[in-house]
Parts: sequence; structure tokens; C-alpha cells
Amino acid sequence: MKEVIEVMISEKAIQKRIEELSDEIMKEFNGKTVTLICVLKGGVMFMVDLARRLNMQVEYDFMDISSYGDSFESTGIVRINKDLGNPITGKNVLLVEDIIDTGRTLARLIAHLKSQNPEKLKVCTLLDKPERRVVDGVLPDYIGFTIPDKFVIGYGLDYMQRYRNLPYIGVMRFEEE
Repeated sequence: MKEVIEVMISEKAIQKRIEELSDEIMKEFNGKTVTLICVLKGGVMFMVDLARRLNMQVEYDFMDISSYGDSFESTGIVRINKDLGNPITGKNVLLVEDIIDTGRTLARLIAHLKSQNPEKLKVCTLLDKPERRVVDGVLPDYIGFTIPDKFVIGYGLDYMQRYRNLPYIGVMRFEEE
């Protein structure tokens, strides 16, 4: 089988949308310091590009969460492999996700972070697949793009740890050789 990748969202469109999101986020936090929590590994490129456009004080922290393994489908089991390095009690927090689909991971993360009593907790995702949602009430505050239920790669998202470095979001499919 041959892997074929079609561009869904161009690099230019991603960068334009990040600029718009950064403006919205700066209004929300109104000059206050915000802790950006990146969900590894997929969210790194998005968080870095977003942080560079935020004209405000930012702190970084990282979490490693797994629910996919090496599959196209979520296992339904959400594991925290790496928790925060610093406390977030009383802080303004922006959770930065690469993609939200079923909502299981996000629901688990929100509950986990809220238990640490941040001043404010908001969620920003590059991609949202609402038709895949199985958890009610899981809504990001900031959405880069709403996409259909297709397996996407690039700009941090992977297939078996490959394709994260693509500067665009692509749809992967397999063809006979």
C-alpha cells in the first residue's frame, strides 16, 4: 500500500488563523501572564507559533497524554504519562491542544487541571472534529479549524511518529501500488 497525503489546510492558512487566535487570546487575558500548557507531542508546533504571536508574558509547561498508540482510532483509555512540572494554583492557564475529537482526553485534562485551582482555565485547539464527540459539554474556547472526520497528519500530528514536521495539515489515505 502506498501512503498518499492531500493538503487539507495550507501552511499559510494555519499561520493566518494563529494570528487571529492570538488576538482573541490577548483580549481574553488582558495583559496578564498566562501559562500555556502544551499537550505533547502533537501540540508543540502550534503552541510555539501561538506563543510567538502573544504580546504578553507567557510561561510554558507540558503534559504527555496518550489515547491513540499507533492506531487511527483512539483506544478510549486516557493516560497521563507526564504531568505538569510546576503548580498552576491561582494562575491563568491556556491548555493548547493539537486536535479534539472524542473529547475523552480533553475531559480528563480539564478535570485534572481544575482540581489544581487555576484562576482561569481556557482551551485552545488547532483542530476540532465535533462529529466524533462522545463526551457531552467538552467545548474548546478557541478553535483554529473545524474539520470533518478524517485522519489528519502534519503540523505536529503524526501517523506512527511520522509526518509531524509537515508545515500543513494533510489527509492520509492508502492506495494500491
